[in-house]
Parts: sequence; C-alpha cells; structure tokens
Amino acid sequence: MLNRFIIILYIMAMLPLCVMSQSSIGSNMEALGTDATAAVQFPPMPAQPSGTAWIVISKKNLTLSVYDRNSAGDTILMAQFPCCMGKNKGNKMRRGDMRTPESPDGRPFKITMIQNSSKWKHNFHDGRGNIRAYGHWFLRLETPGHRGIGIHGSTNNEKSVPGRASEGCIRLLDKDIITLKEHFAYVGMAVTVQGEEQAPYPWEQRVRQAAAK
Repeated sequence: MLNRFIIILYIMAMLPLCVMSQSSIGSNMEALGTDATAAVQFPPMPAQPSGTAWIVISKKNLTLSVYDRNSAGDTILMAQFPCCMGKNKGNKMRRGDMRTPESPDGRPFKITMIQNSSKWKHNFHDGRGNIRAYGHWFLRLETPGHRGIGIHGSTNNEKSVPGRASEGCIRLLDKDIITLKEHFAYVGMAVTVQGEEQAPYPWEQRVRQAAAK
C-alpha cells in the first residue's frame, strides 16, 4: 500500500514537467512553421520568359532565386531552386581551383548563350569515365576573367544538389534547369552570385517576407 502511494506521488510530481515539455515542443514546431523560405507562396510560372527577370545565387544557402516585377512594379520572388556550387569555398581566382566566381558588387554576370547540352559529356576523373553531366541546358555566363562557367543540370550527379561538388559551375537538378530555361531564362539575363558570408540583400528579405504566409 505504501509503495502504491509513493508511485502516485511520483506521477503527480512529474506531471507538470511533462506538460511543460509538450508545450515547449509545440512552441518549437510553431517556430519552425514560421520559416519564411518554407512558407513562401510562388506566383504562377509565366508561359515564357518575361525578359525582365533576374537571378540571385546564394553560396551561403545553396539556392538560386528568380525575381521579377509584377504589373504594379513590385519585386516578387518567382521561383527558388537548390543548387550545387564549386567544391572549394571562396571567389574563383584561376582555372582549376574548383571555385564558383562571385559577381562584383553592383555588377551582375549575364547569360550570354542558352545551349542544348543534353548530349554533352565530361570526365570527372573519378573512375566513371566520360559521362553525360550537364542536363538538358547550359546557360553560359559572362564571368570576366574566367571561361566555361554556367548554370546547368546535374545528370549522373543529382545527389550533389544541394551541395558543394562542382568544378566551378552552378548545378541544378535536371528538372529544375528545364523549368528555369522554359519559364525564366533569356540571353542578357542578370545573374548575381553572392559569396559564402554575404547575407541576403535587404530587398530580398522584404520580398521573402511579403511572399510568406
């Protein structure tokens, strides 16, 4: 009888702790639910590129974001894709350093060509030989001082997205490079590549907050 009484007292003593723990978990879940990136509502994709959209690539977040302006002139977030960047961190300095070049502040890169790369192959010298590696499209970038840099798919390397594994280009999932090309990309499109330590621009934060629920 005494043992049963002790057990009841122990359960009663622990009950507030259990309730507090569940309340704390609920608060954490609510906090996670308010994450702006997860809650963003994208507008319908245009049937074809508007010719006015631009791209911001974040090395810090491993994302490629597409922005445009609506009929009222407001900047809106149109789409966002995970991406894979150069294997090594930092701004590209020379050929073969496995870094993705960063666009100088205020001077974005430009898409100079949109090329069908569905049959292009590359040897990564990892034992797989000369394999298809670029997805359906290669959006070639004008990156002063460096050649051969672009945004492309990740055929045979999809597990690297998001991540850091490329030789300097920006990789998207194959389905995402198709979406980017069909709905947003055009020759002359501005592409800003931010450094690893660079925070989103203030206007980006405002746009994401406006797009969040």
